[in-house]
Amino acid sequence: MDSVYIPKTEIELENWMKENCFNFNSYSVNGNSIYEGFGIDKSGGLYIWYYTERGQKDNLKYFQSEVEIVGYAFNQIKSDKWAKTHCIGFSADVNKITDLKSELQKMRIEFFEDKIPFYGIDRPVYRVSVLGCDFKKTEYLKEIYWTEK
Repeated sequence: MDSVYIPKTEIELENWMKENCFNFNSYSVNGNSIYEGFGIDKSGGLYIWYYTERGQKDNLKYFQSEVEIVGYAFNQIKSDKWAKTHCIGFSADVNKITDLKSELQKMRIEFFEDKIPFYGIDRPVYRVSVLGCDFKKTEYLKEIYWTEK
């Protein structure tokens, strides 16, 4: 599909996300369930762009047609850096994460890292994510570098 492609239905948007290796963690498209994030819903002939978090659902925008909401969602998703990320490294052991980054550099795979206070402010967890379809080339590394200890 060329770069000017814009999906017109939820099914087309879902397929575009799959083909371009976006994740569905924070987007409910075509009915997949999410714990937190944005989604498309339909009620009384209107299409609704909503945000949900901790069981609270807030309707943010209303659209008259599926084409309109899908176009809006498409632009939101493709501009969201996190929608294309796949975390393959998760560890409190900074040496383990350094090894993973070295492996990714050897493979010439683009990645980014961050740290979160998963176990508290004094015990951060380091995360390494790859973008898009590179996760297919690196998924096996998750078995080695994903530890919740």
